[in-house]
Amino acid sequence: MRRVSAPPVTERARETGEPKFWLGTIDGMAKHLLFVALFGHGHVNPTLPLVEELVRRGHRVDYATSAEHSEAVTKAGARWVELKLQSPEILTPPRQFGLEEIRFFLRGMFAEMCAQYPVLRDYCAAESPDAICYDGMNWPARVVAENLGLPAVRLIPNLASNEEFSLFGDVMNDNGDENPVLDLLAADCAEFSAEHGVTLAPESVLDGAEERNLVFIPREFQPAGDTFDERFHFVGPSLGSREHAEPWSPADPEAPVLFISLGTVFNDRPEFYRTCIEAFRDGPYQVAMAIGDLDRAALGEIPPTFDVRPYFPQPAVLRHADAFVSHAGMNSTMEALYYGVGLVTIPQMPEQAANAGRAQELGLGVQLDPATVTAESLRTAVTQVASDPAVRSNLDRMRTVVKGSGGAVRGADVIEECLR
Repeated sequence: MRRVSAPPVTERARETGEPKFWLGTIDGMAKHLLFVALFGHGHVNPTLPLVEELVRRGHRVDYATSAEHSEAVTKAGARWVELKLQSPEILTPPRQFGLEEIRFFLRGMFAEMCAQYPVLRDYCAAESPDAICYDGMNWPARVVAENLGLPAVRLIPNLASNEEFSLFGDVMNDNGDENPVLDLLAADCAEFSAEHGVTLAPESVLDGAEERNLVFIPREFQPAGDTFDERFHFVGPSLGSREHAEPWSPADPEAPVLFISLGTVFNDRPEFYRTCIEAFRDGPYQVAMAIGDLDRAALGEIPPTFDVRPYFPQPAVLRHADAFVSHAGMNSTMEALYYGVGLVTIPQMPEQAANAGRAQELGLGVQLDPATVTAESLRTAVTQVASDPAVRSNLDRMRTVVKGSGGAVRGADVIEECLR
């Protein structure tokens, strides 16, 4: 069953007297867009400012995603279309990307995506959207668009891939000339194609570029960025209404602020948080430390200079922060660069390690090994990113690049261009 929730009236509409929603035009007509991102805060959150901008321009946006993100997409002004997760536990990415881990994760994700295809197909048949904007992992949306002849825009919240750079290329190279992932998916793709009367090639499941691909990072952060052709639009991050959604301010406005967060997936690390307490117990910093659902009692005595919570309004904290100890998820990395905050990265999985390595390569932070990090190495790294003039210069330059990439406004322009 498809569940749809009406969007709220936007604040801009209340303040300016503009039409509430869906009354904007391209060539005199409002357009209807379907966004698709099944799961993952790191996949949904970067798209929300784009949704807000499209709704502000008067377009109707429906957003197909799981129940976890329903409130976020309706707050952005979209109507929620429910996609029910069959086995949510399977969709947690593996910490290690060996062949067996890849096999288990991809088979589970493929099965989950297969279950969404009929829902998206039936929705499009009933609602007739003008275009589909889909997260790059959500190949069923692309298959629906192909078979209905709808324009499609691919949304990439991570490092993009082409012939010159592949996010997980090192894993594949370890297995010689044969790509075991493509071999693994071949039978699944053939079965899906036969069942639904469509064409689905294994290589397009992993990385099928569209004529228009929106990448939510600046080109300068992308490895081999100058090798990506005109199909790829590096619009950088946007914060949208999240930038001012929740307030936070340090207790002492004169003391430097250190933000510590391992994101929303691999954050069950009590030993790491205890190391942070040891490192900064007596230091100059006011520490805002997010620990997810972990029991505070597992951390021992918490110093008065530590503000420990399950989660923080990240943009509000970063606005005050002098350094950010982070897992290097791409959304967190981009938000840090948006505010010009130096990164000390503790990646928890290979994709995050790629982000961390790129940040270090560009002189925007320091990468530490999560298996060997100590209180001393943490202190040293934080001191470096907070006080090194070279790091500060690199951060200032990248902050200018990030804010000049166009963000949601440029992304909406690209989408409208494909609708004309």
